Amino acid sequence: MSTKTQPLQYLQYPFYGSRQMSRHLRREGIVVGRHRVRRLMRGMGLEAIYRKPRTSEPQPGQRIYPCLLGGLDIRHLCQVECADITCIPTAHGFLYLVAVMDWHSRSVLSWRLSNTMDVAFCAEALDEALRSGPRPQIFNTDQGSQFTSETFAGRLEAAGVRVSMDGQGRCMDNIFSERLRRSLKYGAVYLHELRDGLAARRAIGEWIAFYNVVRPHSAMDGRTPQEALQATDTAAARRARDS
Repeated sequence: MSTKTQPLQYLQYPFYGSRQMSRHLRREGIVVGRHRVRRLMRGMGLEAIYRKPRTSEPQPGQRIYPCLLGGLDIRHLCQVECADITCIPTAHGFLYLVAVMDWHSRSVLSWRLSNTMDVAFCAEALDEALRSGPRPQIFNTDQGSQFTSETFAGRLEAAGVRVSMDGQGRCMDNIFSERLRRSLKYGAVYLHELRDGLAARRAIGEWIAFYNVVRPHSAMDGRTPQEALQATDTAAARRARDS
């Protein structure tokens, strides 16, 4: 199939996904399967226009915290941690992924996958992150109802952590989470046929292990997040010993 054919059809029918596009092309006399159409659409950066799941809906009546990151110079581990939710498409519908990350090292501290948007899976990821190391000074999220809830924000306040939230419509306030989400989708989600939650959990788990331990990060002078995490721990221990 000519790679010039599909963009022309896409401009005419931008709401067609790979399934509908393959049907349309077959009616035009171009014999092609859905999987090949999907690969071509991904390769050309084409995506059907449709209403996507919204993962950052605030809940009326819940407290919205101010953003504490403006002008902040992040220099050490656990100074700022953040969490974000993204939707993961599978053959049987969407799943929801929450990941907790340390801003300084870019290390993913914990993550959970769920088929619902309730607060429970976010709270589980938060609890694991809080158990895995020292308490952060600031924890930043968007204004989604999972994060503004007493179950989530209350845990942070009880632990003595200052809660920070992005301004509405300001994705740049949580730019590191946005970059992680983009890298994960291109490195794991779009490269696999995620048929169900089991396949998604396996692919995401393998990619996060790769991201933390193997993948060099430009912001860390070519070190992996795990190496940056260990270097920060070593420097902290040295300062404590010398003081």
